[in-house]
Amino acid sequence: MPAWVTTRRRQIGERIRMARRQLGLSQMQLGELVGRDHKTVHRWETAATPPNLDDLLLVADALGMPLADLLR
Repeated sequence: MPAWVTTRRRQIGERIRMARRQLGLSQMQLGELVGRDHKTVHRWETAATPPNLDDLLLVADALGMPLADLLR
């Protein structure tokens, strides 16, 4: 895997974390909104596991932001 992929994955995870915190949501609350457990949300935010496209769509919706803003 090229290094830039890991870097982008970390950036996306950080955007998820920042948006979640701005809304005052815990990882558990975000997980409930998107149908995943808090451990999965933690893995996305720390770039341990990348979210798939469906998960990204659900997260963007739950956070009230366009998917493009989450990915840019």
